[in-house]
Amino acid sequence: MKYFTILIPFVAGLLLLLISRSFGTVASVNALGQIVLFALIVCLPLYRTNRMSYVDLGWPLGIVLLGATTLFLSNGQELRVLAISIVYMLIGGRMALMAINHLRRGELDEELPRYAYQRRRWKKSGKTNEMLAAQAEVIAQGAFNASFLAYPILIIASNPSAQISLFEYVGLLVWLLSFIFEETADRQKRRFVARQKRDGIRDAVCDVGLWRYSRHPNYFGQWMGWNGILIAAIPSWWALYQIESILVWIGLAVGAGLVSYFMYNTLVYYSGAVPSEYYSVQKRPAFADYQRRTSRFFPRRPAPAE
Repeated sequence: MKYFTILIPFVAGLLLLLISRSFGTVASVNALGQIVLFALIVCLPLYRTNRMSYVDLGWPLGIVLLGATTLFLSNGQELRVLAISIVYMLIGGRMALMAINHLRRGELDEELPRYAYQRRRWKKSGKTNEMLAAQAEVIAQGAFNASFLAYPILIIASNPSAQISLFEYVGLLVWLLSFIFEETADRQKRRFVARQKRDGIRDAVCDVGLWRYSRHPNYFGQWMGWNGILIAAIPSWWALYQIESILVWIGLAVGAGLVSYFMYNTLVYYSGAVPSEYYSVQKRPAFADYQRRTSRFFPRRPAPAE
């Protein structure tokens, strides 16, 4: 049982959607789709290979599925539904294409370092059955798609008003700028790695472009993008006050806010910065100085070299 306690908040989040007056049908269809998707693309390959890396493909495809489900089943104002559905499909589609490229190059044939790092955590916490621990954690990512990650898009897509709020304009602008920021950071990293490979340089530290100001600018951009979506959801959530019970209405606000929390925790501690840097310090002699000079997550001016 201790392996699956990680699912409790996500199950609670899904139940709130199912009992709401506005989201029961679309939440049910999305949840069923996430179950099938993760079973085929993540859980079964994990069982056969003992590698969690397939979740890097399953999770973003789940976001695409969430966007498509909302597009076809939501009854809000058409332009609003179309806009937020495209946003989700762009977020998931971009990451899914990156994962497919990794799969084609054979990079998923071995466990990715961030998931190898998880096995260290399991040992420290007394989880001796690695398969159960791995299945629980990948299922939790599917459950996130079925619960809290669905809150912002379903809230926005439920709004029938033809009037577009300032919050929606601002939120979508924040998302767009963050999306560009994330893609720019990833592109700079790819170019840096390609240049180092061409020049025969190994284990160099990428500190160019946006990477001068943050050790993980792509993660920061991804997190800020979700915050932009949450800003855009505020007026639609407010409109639900007249429709949902007060407990459900408050629960929707809490659940939507948890998207920011869970994404930050994931991108910094769970599978992002901390696991990445554990191995970078070992592989790259100059990385410790880069850590000293450069902010881990939030961009800021780098400290002067000693």
